[in-house]
Amino acid sequence: MTLERQAVRPPAQSRGAGPAGQQPRRRSRRDEILEIAVGLFAARGYHGVSMDDIGAAAGVTGPALYHHFAGKEAMLAAALIPVSEQLLAGGKAHIAEAGQDPRAALAALVDFHVEFALANPAVIALHLHELDRLPEEPRRQIRRLQRLYVEEWVSTLTTLRSELNDGEARVLAHAAFGLMNSTPFLGGEVDRTRRAELLRAATLSALQG
Repeated sequence: MTLERQAVRPPAQSRGAGPAGQQPRRRSRRDEILEIAVGLFAARGYHGVSMDDIGAAAGVTGPALYHHFAGKEAMLAAALIPVSEQLLAGGKAHIAEAGQDPRAALAALVDFHVEFALANPAVIALHLHELDRLPEEPRRQIRRLQRLYVEEWVSTLTTLRSELNDGEARVLAHAAFGLMNSTPFLGGEVDRTRRAELLRAATLSALQG
């Protein structure tokens, strides 16, 4: 499956979140259009896609498309800001669930992020290549959310490994993201379950020393 066909989804642990038995929210037409736009941006590059391209792929005329989004920048922000918010919220929740066990917290963080990365390669591609296309304010908002997410990892690592200072733990956290966020570049020759196992093992090995 190419990036152009990948769906935009929230991180795996946040899907269908809510009271027990509650069904996941039905995808709206706006969600469908955003999924198509993100796939096109990831596959062709932000500047390689026009609003007409998105409308044609979604089967939506120009006026109807602008009813949902003011333009490409709005689509990019709508894809990246919620994901950054969900990663931060999910990371905090997994650390809290682990209680006072930093090793369990780290394993939960790795599991959480690997599942996100495997489910959302197109979104990761946008983060890597297209974030600077956004206006200053949404770009700053995303960067801030990303920094806060990194600091959750830093706090966990320094608790687990007392020999690390914050700066050293931050280096390791970013290295771990490099491993886990490699999913846009992975082919389909290895099945998803095995890919998840390999990414988890490589990341934990890098972080635990």
